[in-house]
Amino acid sequence: MDLDRLMVKPGTKVSIQDFDTRYTGKYQDKAEATEKLKADLSRLQEYQDVLYAQDTYALLLIFQAMDAAGKDGTIKHVMSGVNPQGCQVFSFKAPSNEDLDHDFLWRTNRCLPERGRIGIFNRSYYEEVLVVRVHPELLERQQLPRSTMNEGNIWQHRFEDINNMEKYLTRNGVVILKFFLNVSKAEQKKRFMARINEPEKNWKFSASDAKERLRWDDYMTAYEQMLSNTSTEAAPWYVIPADRKWFMHLAVANVICTKLKSLNLTYPTLSDQQKENLIKAKELLESES
Repeated sequence: MDLDRLMVKPGTKVSIQDFDTRYTGKYQDKAEATEKLKADLSRLQEYQDVLYAQDTYALLLIFQAMDAAGKDGTIKHVMSGVNPQGCQVFSFKAPSNEDLDHDFLWRTNRCLPERGRIGIFNRSYYEEVLVVRVHPELLERQQLPRSTMNEGNIWQHRFEDINNMEKYLTRNGVVILKFFLNVSKAEQKKRFMARINEPEKNWKFSASDAKERLRWDDYMTAYEQMLSNTSTEAAPWYVIPADRKWFMHLAVANVICTKLKSLNLTYPTLSDQQKENLIKAKELLESES
């Protein structure tokens, strides 16, 4: 898979229109992609086992998208085979009063994965330069110093803070992969209508979803600014075509497997003393009647 086509090259100015939401690469149908996905999920299981055993790196997966793009389904499909003991999923909704009494990175940073584990953020600190930017009234609730509010470049400062934080995490062994699931406006409408017309999907729909859709252009502008300013060598963004869910799942799995492979993960090697202890333990077990 040509992952370079999906990655936002650091330092480039992004236009969402340049990314085809129906792109499927060389895969022409769901059946072909499903076979590849099965292979990648098997690889992911193996990589996770070594990641956990080595206890050197942590993997942080960040998912951002418009409503109905498929974040929940992608997490469910791609992570279906991993050991749940080594994986944690956090979904970030509206901040609580406690969250608002801290800096904007606090509530997500306290959920970062430990070494050897995979952490998944369903939405993340990037909401602070997306929904808060589209709805600036939310910024007023954050009780920031007036000097900060009056500077006029708070979004650029937040981009810088995020980039610095991600660089720091990367230097300390946290591998960060960021996915923007790019759904078209037409496909979002189709999925919204399905949620309304099919009783078993009614629970997925909220009237606020349709209201936010009215701000589509504002959100696209915010996403373009986010992608342009925070796709870095340390933590690049991948724009994943989301109109065809089967390719979306495959693309995300392939990005994760490719990154884990590049880490050259290995099982821990035993010291001479540890090997000697194993031999003694084996002799003890064999001596049992």
